[in-house]
Amino acid sequence: MDTADGASASTDRVRTERRAGRRGQSVSMADVAQLAGVSSQTVSRVSNGYAGVNEETRRQVLAAMTELGYRPNSAARALKRGEFRTIGVITFNLSTTGNMRTLEAIATSAAQEGYAVTLLPVAVPTHDEVRGAFSRLGELAVDAVIAIMEVHLLDAATISLPPHVQVVVADSDAGDRYSVVDTDQAMGARAAVRHLLDLGHRTVWHLAGPEESFAAQRREDAWRAGLTEAGRVPPPLVRGDWSAESGYRAGLRLADEEACTAVFAANDQMALGLLRALHERGRKIPDDVSVIGFDDIPEAGSFLPPLTTVHQDFAEVGRLCVEGVLRRMRHEGAEHGTTLVPTRLVVRDSTAPAP
Repeated sequence: MDTADGASASTDRVRTERRAGRRGQSVSMADVAQLAGVSSQTVSRVSNGYAGVNEETRRQVLAAMTELGYRPNSAARALKRGEFRTIGVITFNLSTTGNMRTLEAIATSAAQEGYAVTLLPVAVPTHDEVRGAFSRLGELAVDAVIAIMEVHLLDAATISLPPHVQVVVADSDAGDRYSVVDTDQAMGARAAVRHLLDLGHRTVWHLAGPEESFAAQRREDAWRAGLTEAGRVPPPLVRGDWSAESGYRAGLRLADEEACTAVFAANDQMALGLLRALHERGRKIPDDVSVIGFDDIPEAGSFLPPLTTVHQDFAEVGRLCVEGVLRRMRHEGAEHGTTLVPTRLVVRDSTAPAP
């Protein structure tokens, strides 16, 4: 048998053995190299995406991988490279629009940079849960962490993140201690109040988010400051929990307030419930009461009437979070402090001049 015949027989043997499915044995890089007729080093270069392999050879190697069902050992590659190409994300609440859209934006931006995302939801925002989450992410082999911490947690003296972990925090008030990316909550709330006052409303009622929420607190503070600076007395605060149901309950209360002609709701979901309650009580929107939301969810333009709301650029928040954490990983001088993403008021049909 000549050399060519020997190589052909060896290749056929690899194919036959693998197709027969030898139980308990995994396909090795050497098997792929033998089937493709290249060196193991070439297979390694192809599986790691390195340049310098001509296209025909690359196709041969990929075809051999497919035929044999070869899966590169990502853990081994990570150890060799010193990184796992994975970003961990810790979040406390997956039910809110802001958190979900921020998470989606982070995943999209990470994928564009060639990174995967490992999500770790935390049920209770406590010190022990945060520390435990970081420990679990360490076991899951991630290169860095983005923490979506809407709640007042990192401002507490007893809470700290592991010093050796590269971290960027989204939606938090811990800017002096960590790198933080957030929407300009105050800018959006002030724009909402100013719009309603400019329409001639004597004051603006506020349907606030939950007390433990950093974003809700920022929006509430800006609402109160905007009214005070305009020489208006802030009416009693009404509080919800971000849900449409809490907005509906608040709306039933506000419908009985004859002096209430304008409401700024801290998110669009609560505004939706508010609109329903006011409608059921015979208060016309916007003829009797003007309503503004916050978030500009995709459905906001389909509310009845279409909702005037504050637009948040979640895609930009996600991009900056990923950019920031990659800069920290690469030691490119990312500093502590807060980066604010501007908001803008989107005017639709739920606001009108005061009756």
